Amino acid sequence: MGIVYLAALLTGTVCMLMLDHRFRLFFWRDARAAAIVTGVGILSLLGWDLAGIGLGIFLRGEGAIATGVMLGPQLPLEEPVFLLFLVLCTMVLYTGARRILGRSSRLPHESARRPEDRRLEGRPPDDQRLEKKNV
Repeated sequence: MGIVYLAALLTGTVCMLMLDHRFRLFFWRDARAAAIVTGVGILSLLGWDLAGIGLGIFLRGEGAIATGVMLGPQLPLEEPVFLLFLVLCTMVLYTGARRILGRSSRLPHESARRPEDRRLEGRPPDDQRLEKKNV
């Protein structure tokens, strides 16, 4: 029973990677940038955890579902795996949301507008009407 939490974290991580692969959101979009973001995220959060442990704020609780393997005082094996899952989940959600919100924009792109519409921008309304009649 002592490996349930670790197995759940690894299963969740694999599921996030499958979503990422399917929609090419993070690692399968730009593996180098994703590896850098993931590494920096994990190291930052791990530093935060170590600072909390050093100050006596974060303490390891006893749990029957955890492995009990400690990487340091009050730092269980599951913590870096959880941080990996957290960073990956956050980035997949962020990149997915950006993609969805980018598609919902109804405004035409600058290059999709007609040349005569771009040419008339900045003129007073009367000049625009006269120009359109002459075209």
